[in-house]
Amino acid sequence: METVIATPVASGDFAADSAAFATYWRGIPPEQAAREARYAFLRRHARTLYDKLTDGRRKFVRLERLVYDAAASVPGLAPTKAEVDAESALKQSEKRGIEIDQGILCNQFLADPECGRHLCHAMLLPREESAEALAKFRRDGKLDLGTAKVERHGKAAVLLLSNRRFLNAEDNATQVATEIGADVCILDPDSQVAVLRGDVVPSGKYAGRRVYNAGINLTHLYHGKIPFLWFLIRDLGFVNKLFRGLARPDVTPDEVSGDSIEKLWISAIETFAIGGGCQILLATDFNVAARDAYMTLPARKEGIIPAMSNLRLARFVGDRIARQAIMYERRIDCDSEVGRMICDEVVASDEIDATISTVIDRLTGSGAVGAIGNRRALRLAAEPFDLFRQYAALYAREQAQCHFSPALISNLELFWNAQNRKA
Repeated sequence: METVIATPVASGDFAADSAAFATYWRGIPPEQAAREARYAFLRRHARTLYDKLTDGRRKFVRLERLVYDAAASVPGLAPTKAEVDAESALKQSEKRGIEIDQGILCNQFLADPECGRHLCHAMLLPREESAEALAKFRRDGKLDLGTAKVERHGKAAVLLLSNRRFLNAEDNATQVATEIGADVCILDPDSQVAVLRGDVVPSGKYAGRRVYNAGINLTHLYHGKIPFLWFLIRDLGFVNKLFRGLARPDVTPDEVSGDSIEKLWISAIETFAIGGGCQILLATDFNVAARDAYMTLPARKEGIIPAMSNLRLARFVGDRIARQAIMYERRIDCDSEVGRMICDEVVASDEIDATISTVIDRLTGSGAVGAIGNRRALRLAAEPFDLFRQYAALYAREQAQCHFSPALISNLELFWNAQNRKA
C-alpha cells in the first residue's frame, strides 16, 4: 500500500517549518501538491527567509544568486543550481519544470513590499563587472563585450546590440553583456545621453543593414537554452535600468525619496523591433525609427508573457490596441498613426544618424539636470516603483508557468519551425 504523506501546516516557527516542509518535499514528486505547500510555506516565511539571506536587508543579493541561496537554506523549496544545470542540457520539451519553483519563490519575495523593494533595488545596482568595463571604455573610447558593444559618439554613449548571427536577438549569451553595457553608458561621465541601436548584420536576408532587435532567441528557447531566470534578470536588470537608471546602495531607488543615476535613452529602430525589442521601446525616452521599420509583440505565437508590455503598452496606444498587439499579434508599422504613438521621429533610413544627432542636441539643450527631473516626474505619474514591484511579482509566477507549458513547444513548432532550426 502506498504511503500517503500528510501535507504539513505552517506553524509560524521558521526553523520548525523549514524542517517539516523539507521532509515533506523529499517524499513527494515536484507536482501541484508540492507547489501548493511551497506557497503555504512562503506566505508565512518569505520575509524571514529573505532577511536571513540578506542579513536583514543590510546586503544586496542579485536574483541569480538569491534563488540558489534559498534552495540551500530550505532544502526542497526550490531547485539547486546542480539540478538546474543538469536540466540545461535538455530541450525545453524534455525538462521537468523544476524552475517553476523559482517562479513561486520570486513571486513571494516580490509580493512582500519590503523584500520586493529591496530585491528590485539590488537588481538596479551596477554589476560588479561594470567598474572595470567603465574604466576600459573611458580609456579606449570603445568597449567590445561580445554580443554588445559600447561606443562614444559626441555627447552620447551608444550601446549596440550585437548578437548578429541571430539578428540581434536576446538570449543567455547576450544578457550579461547588455546589462554591463547599459551600466557603462549610464555611468560614463563623458557623455550626456545614451543611445540604443542594433549592430549591422553581416549576412543573410538583412546583410548590411542594422537590425534593432529580433526579440528573444526562439531557437534557443525551443532547445532549452533560455533558463526561466533569464526573463526576470533581464527585466529587473537591463530593461529596468534603461527605465529607472542605476540605484545607489544607500538610497532607495523610488522616485520620491530616491536619487538614482540616470541618463536619457534614445532608441534607433531600424528594420524591426520584434518582441523584446518592442518591449524596450516602452522603456526608452525618445524613439527614432526608419519609415520601413515595424514593431510586433508575438507573445501569442510564443506562448509567453511579453515582459512589461502588459504594464506599459496601453499608456502609449490605449487598452484596445495593446490587447490586439499582445493577444492578436497586431503588427504596428512605425510610419503609421499607432506607430507614431511609440516612435517620436519617423524618417528615411538614410536620415537616422542625422536625426539621432539632432535629437541629442535638443534633449541636452536645456541641461541634463532638468531633463532627468522631468523624466523622474513622468515616471512617478505613470509607473511608480511599487507598481513595478507588484507587476514583477505577478510576472514571476505567470511566466514560470508559461515557460514550461506544452503550448510553448507546440507554438514554436507550428509558427517558428523551431525543431528544424540550428541552435
